[in-house]
Amino acid sequence: MLSSIIYSFNFPPRTQLSSPNPAIFPQKYNLAPFPAENMSSSPFCGGLINLRVNSPMTIVSKNASVDSINSGFSTLMEYMGKGGVDVGDDLVVLFGHLEYACKKIAALVASPFNSSLSKNIAIGNTGDSSDRDKPKPLDIVSNEIILSSLRNSGKVAVMASEEDEGPVWITDDGPFVVVMDPLDGSRNIDASIPTGTILGIYKRLVEIDHLPVEEKALLNCLQSGAKLVAAAYVLYSSATILCASFGSGTHAFTLDNTTGDFLMTHPNISIPPRGQIYSVNDARYFDWPEGLRQYIDTIRQGKGKHPKKYSARYICSLVADFHRTLLYGGVAMNPRDHLRLVYEANPLSFLAEKAGGRGSDGRNRILSIQPVKLHQRLSLFLGSPEDIEELQSYRDVQQKVNPGYDV
Repeated sequence: MLSSIIYSFNFPPRTQLSSPNPAIFPQKYNLAPFPAENMSSSPFCGGLINLRVNSPMTIVSKNASVDSINSGFSTLMEYMGKGGVDVGDDLVVLFGHLEYACKKIAALVASPFNSSLSKNIAIGNTGDSSDRDKPKPLDIVSNEIILSSLRNSGKVAVMASEEDEGPVWITDDGPFVVVMDPLDGSRNIDASIPTGTILGIYKRLVEIDHLPVEEKALLNCLQSGAKLVAAAYVLYSSATILCASFGSGTHAFTLDNTTGDFLMTHPNISIPPRGQIYSVNDARYFDWPEGLRQYIDTIRQGKGKHPKKYSARYICSLVADFHRTLLYGGVAMNPRDHLRLVYEANPLSFLAEKAGGRGSDGRNRILSIQPVKLHQRLSLFLGSPEDIEELQSYRDVQQKVNPGYDV
C-alpha cells in the first residue's frame, strides 16, 4: 500500500519554461530551457523539473573557468570538476547521484501526499532507537531513494544509515563509504518545518578487504570523523540548499527548480568567531547540569565574554538549526546523549570546522572521537569557535539524565 501511494504521483508535465532573467543568470551559463520533449516525467518530480534533474549526472563543461566558479553562479558539478576544486571523477559521479536522490526527496517532502505517508504506523527500528526515533514511512522512502542512487553510482562499497540496524555492503570495488541520516526532522513535516539529509563520505579501507563482509562493512563505517573526505547536508525548506565541503572550505548551493541545478549561492562560508544566538530546547532547563544552566544564564544576561545579551532560536530540526548557526554564528546544541556520532555529529562537525567553527561533545572535539558502535549517541555542540570555547569552560554541560521525553 505504501508503494502504491508513493508511486501514484502523476502530475502533467510542464511544457514550457520562461526564459531566465539575464540579470540573474549570465548568458555564459547557457541556462536556456530544454525542449519540451526532454522534460522529466518522474513521479517524484511531478514533471516540473527538466532533463537535468531526471539525469543522475550533469555534464561539466570543459571550458568552466575559475572566474565562473568564483562568480557565485557555478553549479555544484562545475565546482567539483576541473574548473573548481577538481575532487576527482569518482567523487563527482557519486555527488551527481546524490544530487538526483536529494531532488527526489525534496519533491516528496513538498508533495501534498506526504501527510498521508507520515501518518502511517511507524515500521522498522534500529538497534537502540527509542519510540520517538522509530522510522516513519517518509524516513524509509528517503533511505531507499538514496540507497538506490548509491547502488547506481557504482562508487560506493558500503552504506550505513540511521534507519538501518547494520551497514549495507553494495560493491567490492567501490572507492567510497557513505554514512547518512536520510531525513532528519521528519516528525516536523506536517507542520511544514524544515527537514534535512546529512551525509558523510569516507574512502574505503582497502587494507581490510580480506576480512569477512560483515566485519569490513562495520569497520569501514566506524572510521573517525577526522578521516572524512567530504560531508554535506541538504536543507528542505523555502529553498532546497545543499551545503558541502570537500576538505577545503564549506560552500552552499541552492536548487534552481527551473534548470534542476544546484547553483553556488554561499561560497566559502565563514562562521563568525562569535555569534549572539543560542539554539537549545529551553523547556529542559531544569533537567540540565549546573554548568550548562550557568552558561545559558550568563549569556542571556550579557554577562559572559561577549557583552551583548544572547537570543534563543530553536527550530528542533538539526539541519535547520545548524544551517542558521553556520551563517550567523552562535551555538546550536543538544546536551543529551541523543544525536548520533556517525550519522550526524561527524559530518556536521566536519562542515563546521571547514567553515572555521567547531564541533564538540562539551569536552572533546567531535572529529577526534573514535566511534565504537554504529548507532553511538552523544551530546553535540556546534558553532562559533569562541562560543564553543566559552561553553566548554563551564565543564559540566553534558546532560546525562534523561527523564524520558516524548517530544
